[in-house]
Amino acid sequence: MDGTARTPSALGEFLRTRRARLRPEDVGVVPYGARRRVPGLRREELAQLAGVSVAYYTRLEQGQSANASQAVLDALATALRLTDDERAHLRHLARPGRAGRRAPQRAETVRPATRQLIAAMDAVPTVVMGRRYDVLAWNALGHALTAGHLDPDAPDRPADRPNAQRMLFLDPHTRELHPHWDEEARRAVASLRLAAGEAADDRGFAELVGELSMKSPEFAALWSRHPVSNCTTGTKTFHHPVVGRFDLAFEMLRTGDGSGHRLLLFSAAPGTPDEAALRLLAASTQASTQGSPYASTQVSAQARTADALTRSE
Repeated sequence: MDGTARTPSALGEFLRTRRARLRPEDVGVVPYGARRRVPGLRREELAQLAGVSVAYYTRLEQGQSANASQAVLDALATALRLTDDERAHLRHLARPGRAGRRAPQRAETVRPATRQLIAAMDAVPTVVMGRRYDVLAWNALGHALTAGHLDPDAPDRPADRPNAQRMLFLDPHTRELHPHWDEEARRAVASLRLAAGEAADDRGFAELVGELSMKSPEFAALWSRHPVSNCTTGTKTFHHPVVGRFDLAFEMLRTGDGSGHRLLLFSAAPGTPDEAALRLLAASTQASTQGSPYASTQVSAQARTADALTRSE
């Protein structure tokens, strides 16, 4: 099972999974032969659609033809009905560029200005993640929302940093946080596939994928399907131990410094029980920081009321 998603085997795997999801009748191809032993398009049929020779396509799928032309990649992407994210992923796999010497892996660091920014957004849960989804920083509300059971200072210690992918697949507390866990898992693997395809000779991805594949059969099954999607916006449902169940919109933003760091930000629709729940979580977080037992008790009572309102919606 590939880890970096930039190897010939990864390219072949990606093409095969995309062939398998298309039927000849869906794309106007006359099937070859009466019996079909495998689902989806055959190599001959895809080559016909893309306007390339069967021999050339076979070499490409087997990793024996490097640096395919842009025209060929575009033709294959059109024939396979790839999304924009999948097209970008195909280009990364088929034309990885020159493999130079691997730079030593260094612990990623967050710029002081980024820390200052997320601290100022104290009403917006925010998590800063590195290239491989290591949590590099979070503000108090981001920590309380996504990982209140972990040490809030853990991101500052490279050896102890949480990883969003590991947490989702291997941490039972994080799993309980997501009532729609299957949806979250599919989204996470699709994002990881795309990020891994963009990385050049980053063995950290291979190590992460290898670990998750060994420890989580669910991850291994999803990874083998080769999902690809740039999941930068949407809605997440939480079942939080403090304020109960509520929905938040999320945005994933990349920093502009070329580091590959991402800011994951959450917000609630104004005037909704979701916004009330988020405000209660913020109040609970502040009360815990200030060490006020009375405030914490009051927030817990309000949280139970907000949870009941959310369930009745």
